[in-house]
Amino acid sequence: MQQGRDIRRVGDGLNEKCGVVGVSLGEREAARPLYYSLYALQHRGQESAGIVTHDGFQQHSHVEMGLVGDVFDEDSLSTLRGTAGIGHVRYPTAGGVNSCCAQPFAVSFKSGSLGLAHNGNLVNADEIRSELEDLGHAFTSNGDTEVIAHDLARNLLEADLVRAVKRTMERIHGSYALTISHDDTVLGVRDPEGNRPLCIGKLDDGYVIASESAAIDTLDGELVRDVRPGELVVLENDGSGFDSYQLVDKENAAHCFFEHVYFSRPDSVIDGTLVYEVRRNLGRALWEESGVETDVVMPVPDSGRAFATGYAEAAGETTADGEQRAEDDDGVEFAEGLMKNRYVGRTFIMPTQDERERAVRLKLNPIRSTVEGKTVTLIDDSIVRGTTSTQLVQLLRDAGAEEVHMRIGAPPIVAPCYMGIDMHTREELIAADRSVAEVRDEIGADSLGYLSIDSIADCLQKSQADLCLGCVTGEYPYDIDGETTDRDVTRPAIGAEAPADD
Repeated sequence: MQQGRDIRRVGDGLNEKCGVVGVSLGEREAARPLYYSLYALQHRGQESAGIVTHDGFQQHSHVEMGLVGDVFDEDSLSTLRGTAGIGHVRYPTAGGVNSCCAQPFAVSFKSGSLGLAHNGNLVNADEIRSELEDLGHAFTSNGDTEVIAHDLARNLLEADLVRAVKRTMERIHGSYALTISHDDTVLGVRDPEGNRPLCIGKLDDGYVIASESAAIDTLDGELVRDVRPGELVVLENDGSGFDSYQLVDKENAAHCFFEHVYFSRPDSVIDGTLVYEVRRNLGRALWEESGVETDVVMPVPDSGRAFATGYAEAAGETTADGEQRAEDDDGVEFAEGLMKNRYVGRTFIMPTQDERERAVRLKLNPIRSTVEGKTVTLIDDSIVRGTTSTQLVQLLRDAGAEEVHMRIGAPPIVAPCYMGIDMHTREELIAADRSVAEVRDEIGADSLGYLSIDSIADCLQKSQADLCLGCVTGEYPYDIDGETTDRDVTRPAIGAEAPADD
């Protein structure tokens, strides 16, 4: 992965946002539970899917480009033998599709076989890759997942499993949630800041580690807890339990608030909070901060729906001025004013700008009777590039809306995400160099209101010091070339700069 501002030059196809899973069962084959889990995590990535299993003697792998349902069939699943394994879905990035970066990454070496699935992004991968290449390691991809795999494999030649993982964690810098298979042992690792989500679930005959609890629900499992920042979880080979090792401790976490705002499924529990309830509360806060009295409030489906219901609920209790509503005043009516074509994917994760623009018209169509002759508040989770918002405002005006007010359940996104979300450059971000009024004029709305950072922290019930807010503040919890940090950060020294071992 490219670092810091350099990603502007070659960022196409490098940043990714993914879903990972790992299972260890008593006697049942792991392939099908992994397959079901990847279906539950499909929203986290639609570019590629893969599963790696181990049957106690050898490793089996099936990784291809495409959706889960297209990648796997009965024949492919039947080849994935063994009661332990990991799986991955990959997020489509800007630019071309690159099969060499599809995961899990699998390799065999002197100390056994290794599979690795990664959600996140390292900011020092190039430094580690260069050092390993000097030591004779040959790489087959330009992704940072292979860098982690090579570094871990090297450490496994010299140390036991726990110590090898700890050594790798001490070298890699950035966000990562990993599921790892070392022969028939499955591990889960979360970076010391807890930037990417990862949780543990209990099944009738084993345990599962997954990006989101929705995958555990799909397997009729029970959520045990989140993997702690800096923790290694090792599942027992017979599915009877797991061991926990707190390998790194940091004073503050850096949970990605965007997981609750956009990426995670509403029915998932992330870091102890149900995403749906957080979004409803964010919608309520949005009304309290910037509510506007209109005839109807409607969501941008589907991601804006929970925000809009919370907003409308709060609007039914108080006026936009904060006064208690009269008994005969129902407030702002909630309505579905946009119909979604469910056979079109998220416009935010279309690989090219041209596809994103075209997909808006394919994806959403206004319900004229809900909109015509009315003032409308449109609720969305975020504005990134502004393309979708501009077209939606115009769609509603074309359908006869008298006024279109836009309310956003997140602060303005003013800076890139280097931690794994497809927001590469400030030039792509509509709010990076514009005021709220200027963004309002650019998208053609009558008014525009964003949610404050304070409300984000309050609704997540976390201190701002424990959140990654880089994309809305321009200050990051990691040492990224050319960017400002929001805390004391020590970037690992690699290669010639690394201190000698004791």
